[in-house]
Amino acid sequence: MPEVSTDPAVLTAALETLAAAPRLLVALDFDGTLAPFADDPAQVGALPGSWAAVLTLQRAADTEVVLVSGRPLEGLARVSYAPDGMALVGSHGVEWRVDGHDEAALSEEELARVARVGAALDEVGTRFPDVVIEHKPAGHGVHTRRASPEDAAAANAAAHAAAHEADPDVLERGGKDILEFAVRHVTKGDAVDRLRELRGADAVFFAGDDVTDEDAFRVLRDGDVGVKVGEGDTLAGHRVADPAALTDVLKQLARLRATR
Repeated sequence: MPEVSTDPAVLTAALETLAAAPRLLVALDFDGTLAPFADDPAQVGALPGSWAAVLTLQRAADTEVVLVSGRPLEGLARVSYAPDGMALVGSHGVEWRVDGHDEAALSEEELARVARVGAALDEVGTRFPDVVIEHKPAGHGVHTRRASPEDAAAANAAAHAAAHEADPDVLERGGKDILEFAVRHVTKGDAVDRLRELRGADAVFFAGDDVTDEDAFRVLRDGDVGVKVGEGDTLAGHRVADPAALTDVLKQLARLRATR
């Protein structure tokens, strides 16, 4: 892994350069990045300071903010309260609410695969009362935040076996207290690459906290800025401690972009 900086001065210098880009794409994960985690995924919300900075960035000239999340698109729109004009990418890049994006919805074959995997995971869920099976348009999530470490490990093992038996080609992703299974092999990195192309962005800012966000950090280029929120190995160039610390970064970027 490349060395990641925790020096605020180094990040400030990178933001100052980034803010001068003619066209800027600001792509942000939601859970664990803009919003702290909660036991009930439906009850989370972006930190007020971060969301105020996001809205300021959205209003800045030649700047676009996109939320790029593992949540289903409908759920992301609901918990984020994103305005209609803000672009959203859900399900790790499968679902898009982005002008100019014309990717087709899931095929009948893909929908059938989603149903098979979902039925298999529902059976696993009945054996672990503290595990929540979340059904998404392109796959499913096995949430273990409420379970004991022993039950979480057992549930994940059972889910892995059941999902791959139901669909040998299913894509498995691990995250913080969640194991996800999807039928379309796209990542947040694919989404960032596509967004950069669609918007003709000269530079990209991306912030995320989870293993799935590493796909987005991997596609960043010279002049882009990636910020890892929290602990863990990362390909990002910079790290902050938690969502509250990211608030200060977003405020700084919004101020720089608005006054460039």
